[in-house]
Amino acid sequence: MSRDAERDRYVDFLRAWAIVLVVLGHWVITALVRSPDGGITAPELLATLPWTQWLTLGFQIMPLFFLAGGHAAGGSWARARLAGGTAAGWVGGRALRLLLPAGAYSALVLCAVGICSVVGVDPGTLALVGWAMAMQFWFLPVYLLLSALTPALHSLHRRWGLCVPAAMAAVALVADALVVTAHTPYVGLINYVLVWGVAYQLGFCWHDGLLTGRRVMAPAMAGCGAVAFAALIAFGPFPVSLILVTGQDPGNTNPPSAAMLAWVVAQTGLCLVAAPAVRRLLARERVWHVVRPVGGASMTLYLWHMLPVLVVAAAFYLTGLAPEPALGSASWWALRVPWLLVLCTVLVGVVVALRPLERGLALLHERTRPTAVPGRPWFLWLGVATTVLALSRFAVRGFAPDGRIPVLPTLGLLVGTALVTATGWRSRVTPNPRDRLEEAA
Repeated sequence: MSRDAERDRYVDFLRAWAIVLVVLGHWVITALVRSPDGGITAPELLATLPWTQWLTLGFQIMPLFFLAGGHAAGGSWARARLAGGTAAGWVGGRALRLLLPAGAYSALVLCAVGICSVVGVDPGTLALVGWAMAMQFWFLPVYLLLSALTPALHSLHRRWGLCVPAAMAAVALVADALVVTAHTPYVGLINYVLVWGVAYQLGFCWHDGLLTGRRVMAPAMAGCGAVAFAALIAFGPFPVSLILVTGQDPGNTNPPSAAMLAWVVAQTGLCLVAAPAVRRLLARERVWHVVRPVGGASMTLYLWHMLPVLVVAAAFYLTGLAPEPALGSASWWALRVPWLLVLCTVLVGVVVALRPLERGLALLHERTRPTAVPGRPWFLWLGVATTVLALSRFAVRGFAPDGRIPVLPTLGLLVGTALVTATGWRSRVTPNPRDRLEEAA
């Protein structure tokens, strides 16, 4: 197997591994309690049992997803640029790959919210369910924005290399200092792009060999990042939890903090240290046959992994069939094992049931993906901006704030996705002469 093939397998493994740990992490910390009136509440495990915040060190794996995403995007854009592709054409294809499944998921969830609202489901319950189904949406606008900025970020990378993530990290530290000391939360919003952007930019550097040219680089990143993280939580104002905990101020994720930035560097270094051993495993076809399907279904798993929680809640908690030992007791932790097994079984069924939808979305992507020179590229940039705002709103308030469908984010996602799709549709219906020459070549 060639070195490039091994590297691609490892990148796919990182994305699959990140998704699996995100899913398991959300399931482990989800606690359901049936109240005396028959309703269901979801106490916050990380707040109720503070020691469980240490578990987030194992489950907060999203830096690797951005690292792998930057690695793949950097290679993809470099190839497209050398082939004569445009930024609008490349960004349009990447945006559709994310927006089509996210739009289909949102449409189905919003339809369910509307039906439940009409039949009189309690608004509080509906708001909780709507939040649970959108809790993973924070990732989508950040990743979509970084994808849209890829041509510009990669241009900076080609000129300045490792100086780019270093500069982004420096600005992120200044912004975080302002959030912590001057209490300027809106300044911290830039860190969603800067902190996760550091991981994304390091993916470019990894792809081009800037992180692997010296043996000391990876261990130094892992060690320095880990020491900085430990110092920031031991002597600084930051908590250990790498997942948002109600009442913690400052936190590490909303917005991403200096401690999260240190964790990004540490995980990147650890990923590079582990690469040779994991690549040897992935070279075995039996291992790869297990990893590959997970990577291929990563978007489906990420979007839909909270639906099994609702199914199990309705089947076992609303009916009173589920045993309910005290939260955090030995019996409660022992029941996490069957809890996870049942959720995995339901999720497999969901993934199988969604296969026709996935095939339809893949066909739609091929038919509407912008060509190298799409028609009216301003449709694309307006559509991307609109969907970033809409997805951000869903991430913050859920699909059913106050028990009702949020009209503006819904319209924003619909219009934005339509604009991005129309860019590709117009470019294929009325192809540009340059496109005809490229296709003929």
